[in-house]
Amino acid sequence: MAKRPISSGASSAGVLPEAIAPQLATLARRPPATGDWLYEIKFDGYRLMCRLDSGRVKLVTRGGHDWTEKMRTLATAIKEIPVDNAWLDGEVVVLTETGIPDFNALQNAFDRRSTAQLTFFAFDIPFLNGRDLREVPLSQRRELLGELIAQTASERVRFSESFTDDPESLLASACRMRLEGIIGKRADAPYRSGRSTDWLKLKCLRRQEFVVGGYTRLAGAKSGLRSLMLGVHERDGSLRFAGTVKAELKPRPLAELEKKAVKLICDDPPFYNPPPREKDRDFLWLEPELVVEASFLEWTPSGEVRHPVFQGMREDKPATAVTEEKVVDVDEPESLPQAKGTTRVSPRAGTLVIAGVKVSNAERIIDDVTRMKKIDLVRYYDEIAEFALPYLKDRPVSLVRAPEGIQGELFFQKHEERSKIPGITRLPVEMHPGHPPLLVVDHHEALIGLAQMNMVELHSWNAVQPNLDHPDRFILDLDPDPELSWQMMVDAATLSKVLLDEIGLKSFIKTSGGKGFHIVVPLTRRQQWDEVKDFSHAVARYMARLMPERFSAVLGPKNRVKKIFIDYLRNSKGASTVAVFSARARAGVGVSMPIAWDELTDIGRADQWTIKTAAARMHSLKADPWEGIHRTRQGITVGMRRAVGLR
Repeated sequence: MAKRPISSGASSAGVLPEAIAPQLATLARRPPATGDWLYEIKFDGYRLMCRLDSGRVKLVTRGGHDWTEKMRTLATAIKEIPVDNAWLDGEVVVLTETGIPDFNALQNAFDRRSTAQLTFFAFDIPFLNGRDLREVPLSQRRELLGELIAQTASERVRFSESFTDDPESLLASACRMRLEGIIGKRADAPYRSGRSTDWLKLKCLRRQEFVVGGYTRLAGAKSGLRSLMLGVHERDGSLRFAGTVKAELKPRPLAELEKKAVKLICDDPPFYNPPPREKDRDFLWLEPELVVEASFLEWTPSGEVRHPVFQGMREDKPATAVTEEKVVDVDEPESLPQAKGTTRVSPRAGTLVIAGVKVSNAERIIDDVTRMKKIDLVRYYDEIAEFALPYLKDRPVSLVRAPEGIQGELFFQKHEERSKIPGITRLPVEMHPGHPPLLVVDHHEALIGLAQMNMVELHSWNAVQPNLDHPDRFILDLDPDPELSWQMMVDAATLSKVLLDEIGLKSFIKTSGGKGFHIVVPLTRRQQWDEVKDFSHAVARYMARLMPERFSAVLGPKNRVKKIFIDYLRNSKGASTVAVFSARARAGVGVSMPIAWDELTDIGRADQWTIKTAAARMHSLKADPWEGIHRTRQGITVGMRRAVGLR
């Protein structure tokens, strides 16, 4: 078929992105009562992002894996879509004779490497013919998509139809047809990578992915697999036991599952709350890498699933991303309070509500250089909350507020003062005697409430409540002379890691969002503040002695000419450092971003990520750049003190 270019109607052109992280839906208890919504069938398949560029096709899973070769027949069909370039978002399924998606048949197709009968249902188009459509309303994007798919000859590529009927009736019909449920999407919403309440899942049964942390077999047996032990990750990255499910599989796939599991057997349970042993069962613990999907009736108060039913293996989703899927109520705040975990609500009568917080002056410019607006900042903190909150939990914070924008006067604030902050946690005054209550950001609502109050930066302590007298980390701020090249900063960070490794301390690194790097060294809470500050000062002096041409441990501009000042002064009680994922009140509105040490040479600036790009980076990553930080157990030993010149 000859290609007939389709006009996108978007306002700005751009280079086809190498990757786009998919938009994700939030599980809702009921359909929203207000707003303009479109509803689609929730397909029981694998999420698929399709990149088309000058006749080349790339099929990418939700986890970022290239599965083009696994679906060669489908890739050939998608190649015939009449476009020059595009990104399509959709679901790949296997249909039964009656046209119903069959998840088990889909899995079997991949297991047998017989994927010729796959069907791709396209439901969104974030990019088309050189045009970035992500800011275009969904209804317009789907109009373009429908026109495009109508010109595609293959039955293997279809348009996911939408409905505007009563969603309760649609859901009831979907359940009668034994479908998984329906998806509701705000018709006026842009395309946003990551999870929000612009897209809602309404399910017939509770159903989600679980990590396999072990399995059982008959006591004394040398083989055999009875039940799988399920887990979900908590906010801090730890794995919670969530119940067991019988692996309802035919003999051959069951044997293949056991073969995979045997390779992952380990000595200790991966759960922080492993289940009690059973007399007639042997428990075999696994490295938490396998992912399965199960349906169930409900969550019990103890955090386990009730009456789970095994649905199949999931190879398209990483185990590290599996958490308990929270159910939210989505509606206007005047008629129904926001549930915990809600991230965005439709605007009404000119008022924008995000995470239950009304956002005023949303269009006010906060950065004269980039023309970013207050709503850009609020949306950033909304989108990054799932990554930021685990690092803010229980940790006192200070705020940098910019009521007149970042070019105006900035205010540093440690306490609540006169304005009440929705969702904020106030610590008991006895934890910091002689001061007003310290503030902790434990909830999504608090993060949005602070952004609504013109907070740009969050600075956090090096200790967590209730034990504020013993720090759980120290931080070295590599602060360069402005005349130094960026390569010297990268080299200095690398040298810092080498020196800390030699001492015996594991470290993690983040960009400051401003000029340099912050090196974070986690500690078990054994030492007091004075000990930790003295040690961090000694580390700075040690590094400066070893490489005086690179480093300075003495404060003051004259002492860091053509050098990098190793700022250890943030390691006193009450001192704070800009928090990971915090925006910065500087031109460009950069973000303090965690990075893996092996990414260091790819970093070009300390403000490489901004509030416009940081959330998309995190959603696109296959692994946490700070993997293991919460599990790191290390203290300051006598040998370490001697190594840096302390007695």
